[in-house]
Amino acid sequence: MNPHVVPLPPIVLTFAASDPSGGAGLQADLMTLSSMGCHPLSVTTALTVQDTVGVAGIMAVDADWVEDQARTLLEDMPVAAFKIGLLGSVDNIGIIAEILADYPGVPVVLDPVLASGRGDELADEEMIAALRELLLPRTTILTPNTLEAQRLSAADDDDDADDEAGDPTLDDCAQRLLVLGCEYVLLTGTHANTARVVNSLYRQKSGLVRRDAWDRLPGTYHGSGCTLASAIAAGLARGLSVDEAAWEAQDYTWRSLVAGFRPGMGQCIPDRFHQFRPRSGALND
Repeated sequence: MNPHVVPLPPIVLTFAASDPSGGAGLQADLMTLSSMGCHPLSVTTALTVQDTVGVAGIMAVDADWVEDQARTLLEDMPVAAFKIGLLGSVDNIGIIAEILADYPGVPVVLDPVLASGRGDELADEEMIAALRELLLPRTTILTPNTLEAQRLSAADDDDDADDEAGDPTLDDCAQRLLVLGCEYVLLTGTHANTARVVNSLYRQKSGLVRRDAWDRLPGTYHGSGCTLASAIAAGLARGLSVDEAAWEAQDYTWRSLVAGFRPGMGQCIPDRFHQFRPRSGALND
């Protein structure tokens, strides 16, 4: 046995699909968590065929394999936070909900990946319903963009309309998501038609906690949502409050985007190790 006792870094377990481009998914999670001082564990929920342009195919991993991956890791190592991304199937959503139920004291960050940046559908209505029913009640902080928030919060047919004059506002969407069980919702404004990107943090009972505005950068990015959610998980694993972790993660993600690069013919990729690079961080067009 090594006589030199080295303190463990915080350990975060991510459930996500593999992205062979390294832009999003498991690869983005692993890089983000590592760069923020955590040791990442990974459970592969799906395999994808994709590049920086878009997703060409997705194959969900069998739910038994997802469970075996997670249970084996959790029996071996102490996990300080969970991060959840693309899950691939209703069965996977169900089994992950069962796993989370066995670890009620561990914070959960859920990035509801419903479509790719190009608009490729990655979750059908049955999966969205399962997310709402099974995972949102176990979520510490949900990180949807405006489009995801609208789809996830869509009222059931038997629900009363919140806004008879028209579509619900984004504040209404956030409140609906909180009612479904999330403790916090960080609603990101990357898809909104605003001069600056405005991210809003909401909490159960107290409502809006804060709004943070960031310069809107040129171009589009592959994996910014994964980066943000993983960075929040890293902060929570290191003992930060949700408010502190959300702020730190936004700052980290924005700096990663500023330093982003364009390795292929599609979107730019955030540089998750920007703080270690001796360069200006201008986009590489």
